Amino acid sequence: MSTYSVITGIGSHIPSIVKKNEDFLNANFLNDDGTPFAYENDIVIDKFKSITGIEERRYAEPELNSSDLGFFAAQKAIEDAGIDQEELDYIIVAHNFGDVKSGTIQCDVLPSLASRIKFNLGINNPNCVAYDILFGCPGWVQGVIQAEAFIKAGIAKKCLVIGTETLSRVVDPFDRDSMIFADGAGACIVEGVESDVPSGILSHATQTHTTEECYYLYFGESFSKTEDPNVRYIKMLGRKIYEYGLNHVPLAMKAALDKSGVDISEVKKVFIHQANEKMDEAILKRFYRLYKSKVPSGVMPMSIHKLGNSSVATVPTLFDLVKRGQMEDQELNKGDVVILASVGAGMNINAIVYRY
Repeated sequence: MSTYSVITGIGSHIPSIVKKNEDFLNANFLNDDGTPFAYENDIVIDKFKSITGIEERRYAEPELNSSDLGFFAAQKAIEDAGIDQEELDYIIVAHNFGDVKSGTIQCDVLPSLASRIKFNLGINNPNCVAYDILFGCPGWVQGVIQAEAFIKAGIAKKCLVIGTETLSRVVDPFDRDSMIFADGAGACIVEGVESDVPSGILSHATQTHTTEECYYLYFGESFSKTEDPNVRYIKMLGRKIYEYGLNHVPLAMKAALDKSGVDISEVKKVFIHQANEKMDEAILKRFYRLYKSKVPSGVMPMSIHKLGNSSVATVPTLFDLVKRGQMEDQELNKGDVVILASVGAGMNINAIVYRY
């Protein structure tokens, strides 16, 4: 018998405010030098949709913060796992900006979001250790990898891993990239399970590239020269990120799959970070090309069309939607091998091979 790290419960929180593409028709989009675009917004939005696949995205209600969204997702994961939350050994929360109250510009991480969520859950056990991780969009996947390490080391049996974000509150309204970002949260329970048959996490791979890539995503000033230059917003070098993802994510996925000993033909689903539809499709094609294989139909579920890019929340939310049968023509069956993969600020990439 061996101990495997198994996701025994999962949950997500999708905010109720819908922000459609047409809601940006009156936006004053500018180039990075402050000059106006040469095209009307309807053309900009149509091109944006054709590249990213995004039709609409979700924003958190003004009275709710990232820690609240994470708390809601955590409750669902705990209920789904059917565990006593007092038995949790770790609460690991991935995010990028902490709690940013609606209408403000400060990132609040004192106390940590993990501590806030533990407080909201009403967990009294002091041996339940709560901490945050900053790892860009791959943060939730990395949190699951950390939970696996604790379980393999014998210092944990049950871990709660959460990814939560309110990116809508750190976007520059003059930057067209603001249309990409969204809010949301996803969470899971990872437990150590004894089994004679390999299950749960079979292998994983992680890399950080910081030579030329470190500042592909960064905090920068508004594109509008009339705005306060000391206020910062999320910024990205889209083309460089696209090329980075295409060149490195397939290799990380391959490294994880090769370590698992599982054949590419056994992979039933790839849950990849919902960053950009065309980029995700290109990554998948290149991944299968590494094995001289064609991409199977329906192997890559996509939620970006309606939910946008909620950073650390995209992968667990996607997993949750498919598990619950809430995505058309998508399902998970016992024994299915899936890959969880992400790419984001750092620049970081990671992948997990998982037997459901």
